[in-house]
Amino acid sequence: MTASVEVEEHADRVVVHLARPEVRNAIDHQMVTELHAVCDLLEADPRVLLLAGKGDNFAAGADISQLRERRRDDALRGINSGLFDRIHRLPMPVVGLLDGYALGGGAELAYACDFRIGTPRLRIGNPEPGLGILAAAGATWRLRELVGEPVAKEILLAGRLLDAEEALALRLVNEIVEPHSLLEAGHGWADRITRQAGLAVRLTKSALHAPRDAHPYIDDLTQAVLFETDEKQARMTAFLERNKK
Repeated sequence: MTASVEVEEHADRVVVHLARPEVRNAIDHQMVTELHAVCDLLEADPRVLLLAGKGDNFAAGADISQLRERRRDDALRGINSGLFDRIHRLPMPVVGLLDGYALGGGAELAYACDFRIGTPRLRIGNPEPGLGILAAAGATWRLRELVGEPVAKEILLAGRLLDAEEALALRLVNEIVEPHSLLEAGHGWADRITRQAGLAVRLTKSALHAPRDAHPYIDDLTQAVLFETDEKQARMTAFLERNKK
């Protein structure tokens, strides 16, 4: 069986390509299983994840031929929602590299990333109601947090698709680059992230995702951990030494 994702490991990052370009990288059961394996890898050995689509698209949604056959119990299993939530909660940041279509489940996978880079040909949105279902893998709440309720309603209730410039204006994407520069731009973001102290990035991400009523306790607790690290001591000492010169 041909793999539906391609995984390239580096010391401080992992590059994953959704690899079903013949169907615009539609997310099927095999891809879900293989992305769970990627999560296993990154939970055991935390690194930045660069997530892209092979070919000219990120992901044009779930595989409709499989989705059509799903019933109540499949929905209650949270097949896609469980995976996307796990990706959202990975220890280190996830950078989505969005080219072409990011629709339906592909859009929801993009919403689960910490950063999103688009190309000028990006089209992103959630047409699920046109197929008789709803966007149930995070869009109904995550998209509202990302772009605000009025725009989220336009996308989720009226089928609006955003182009690249609209997505950038809403900060749904962090920047726009040409398709041939997309992976390079992703590595640039990974370089910026990995220049920070790794544990500090991990705990900051955890604090950012914590519910409001967990603060300020969660901030004090994570800071207490970081105050005891050798890296904090070394980085602050180096900072003070540089300022002496």
